[in-house]
Amino acid sequence: MTLNPHLELSPEVAQAHEQGRPLVALESTIISHGMPYPQNVQTAREVEATVRAHGAVPATIAVLDGKIRVGLNDAQLELLGRSSDALKLSRRDLPYALVSGKVGATTVAATMICAHLAGIQVFVTGGIGGVHRGAETSFDISADLQELARTPVAVVCAGAKSILDLGLTLEYLETQGVPVIAREQDEFAAFFSRSSGLKADFRMDEAADQAAFLRAKWALGLGGGAVISNPVPPEHELPAALIDGYISQALAEARAQGISGKAVTPYLLARIKTLSDGRSLATNIALVLNNARAGAALAAALGADR
Repeated sequence: MTLNPHLELSPEVAQAHEQGRPLVALESTIISHGMPYPQNVQTAREVEATVRAHGAVPATIAVLDGKIRVGLNDAQLELLGRSSDALKLSRRDLPYALVSGKVGATTVAATMICAHLAGIQVFVTGGIGGVHRGAETSFDISADLQELARTPVAVVCAGAKSILDLGLTLEYLETQGVPVIAREQDEFAAFFSRSSGLKADFRMDEAADQAAFLRAKWALGLGGGAVISNPVPPEHELPAALIDGYISQALAEARAQGISGKAVTPYLLARIKTLSDGRSLATNIALVLNNARAGAALAAALGADR
C-alpha cells in the first residue's frame, strides 16, 4: 500500500496492514472534547482493548507534529487527554493542523477522511453529528453528513447525538443517499436512549450481512459511507423523557450565553453530564464500548469477504 505522505502509521497498524488483519478507526475528539480527564484517556484505552479483544486492531487517529497519526501510543493518548487547546478538526481544518504543527483531534468527518487514506473501511464512534435543532434559521448542519455522502467508510455509532434534530438528520442522509442500517431493532438509535421513534432504512443484525451490503454498495460504484446504528445496551440507557429535559435546559443556556458552531456540542455534553449527576457520561462510555464490539465484528467480516 502506498501511503499519503501526510500519514504516519503506528507499528501495530502498519503490521496489521501487512498481515491483512482487520482494522477499526477511532476518532480523537471524544478524547479531547467529548469527556473530562482522566475518564477520556481511560475510555480511549478501554475502547482500544475492546476492539483487540474482538479480533481487530484499533487505529485511533489524530494530528500531531504535522502528521496524521493512524494509531496512537499511550503517551500520545495522554497528550490528547490533557490538552486544553487541541484543535477540533473537520474536513476544512485538516490542512491547517498539518501546516501549523498544532495538536488536532479528529471529528467524525475528519476521521473518515483519514481512515480512507489509510485504507480502513470501518470507523467506530459514539454518535455522528447531524442537523442541529433550529437549523432552519441557523443552517447549523454537521459536516459529518456530507462526509458520509462522499467517503466510503462504514460508521458504527449509537445513532446521532440526541442533542440534534434526529428526524431532519435522517432526512438529510436520505437526500444524500446514505444508507442507515439498524442493529437489534428497527429504529434509529438516539444515543443516550435506544429508541428515537424513527425507523432506519434497513435492519441487519449480523456483521456478515452488513459486510455483504457494504461490498455490494461499493461494487456498484455507489460512493460514500453508511451508518450502522447500534443502540446503547438496555441496562445503560437513559429514558428519553429525562434526557430531553436535560437537553432543553442545556440548549436554552447555550443560547443565552451565545455559544455557537463547533463549541455547541462539547458544551451541551458537559452540561448534560452535570444535570444528570454523571449518568450521561456513564452511558456515553457504555455505548462507545458497545460500538467497539460491533465495529470489530464488522471489520472482521469485511476482511473475510476479500
